[in-house]
Amino acid sequence: MSSAKSARPAAVPAGPPAPQSPESPPPSPPSSADGTDDRLVAVGRIRRLLMTPEVGAGGAAVLVFIGFTLVSPVFATQAGIANFLDPAATMGIMAIAVALLMIGGEFDLSTGVMTGSTALVTALAVTQLNMNVWFGIGLSLVFALVVGAINGVMVHLTKLPSFIVTLGMMFVLWGLNYAVTQRLTGQVTVSGVSQYSGFDSADALFGSAVGPFQISLVWWLVLTVIGSVVLLRSVWGNWVFAIGGNADAARAVGVPVMKVRVGLFMTTAAAAWLVGTLTVIRYGNATVTSGIGLEFYFIIAAVIGGCLLTGGAGSVIGASLGALIFGMVQQGMPLVGLPSEFFRTILGLVLLAAVLVNLWIKKRALKVT
Repeated sequence: MSSAKSARPAAVPAGPPAPQSPESPPPSPPSSADGTDDRLVAVGRIRRLLMTPEVGAGGAAVLVFIGFTLVSPVFATQAGIANFLDPAATMGIMAIAVALLMIGGEFDLSTGVMTGSTALVTALAVTQLNMNVWFGIGLSLVFALVVGAINGVMVHLTKLPSFIVTLGMMFVLWGLNYAVTQRLTGQVTVSGVSQYSGFDSADALFGSAVGPFQISLVWWLVLTVIGSVVLLRSVWGNWVFAIGGNADAARAVGVPVMKVRVGLFMTTAAAAWLVGTLTVIRYGNATVTSGIGLEFYFIIAAVIGGCLLTGGAGSVIGASLGALIFGMVQQGMPLVGLPSEFFRTILGLVLLAAVLVNLWIKKRALKVT
């Protein structure tokens, strides 16, 4: 009869674990009793809300609207709303494209002058070459896309800051606007576009009104939806965030940085073309001074909407809300008796407040003190 000691199994010497076969599943992540991953941090509803870049701009828009309405109730009437949505719409179209570019980590200071340049190309092509208005619009679109591509390629290949490249392009366009227009017409304004063929159909798409609202409002709303979906629900949108956060890291994981970057500059150029077309068709003329200085307003609208100057963060909806604030402040000041000369002062204060609010929201969301 064997002893109890001999009945115990022999000890197995310690050693490295046996290697897993290729068919073996990878180790499961640590999980709690309910099956959730312990490495994930629960985020409450309030914190999740604070992490959205639209919160600051949305809250500011509500406060601005209520404030102007309390002082001047006409601000909240149909006529008053149509009044401030008019400039907000054209500003919003550009703010969407500028926000996408800023999320991608770049700036475009030629956007303001580009709105005037595209309008002039359309007007000069129609009046000087006796073109159908639609041919003039198409020619100006090609012009805008070429300029946008040049900006993007130069920024990518030269590695120069986009601020410098597009600043140079801004002055190139500014000078050409004056030189070409004065050489061809002897004036600084090109008029008479409405007298040429194709204008009526173009007016229906770019210059008409929907009730008390301009057609630019429809363009703005549609582009806000499209831009938001593309940014948040597409691979291209993920690429934009990636190159804005770290272009080198994005390139290392296969993101086509050059294509995305050039595409973003072409997007801002196309948006400027749309604004220029809306302007020339609505008023039937174009002037060499149109759009000068507006590039800073576009950037301000995007920053108010939550875009960071360092790239990698922002929102299309937030940029549209920033444009809405711009329109309300611009049209609301005369209604409450504030001199229009203080508009830029108020806009600067709104910009500083927006930056501080966005910083506070970011700290609250990350629980940084």
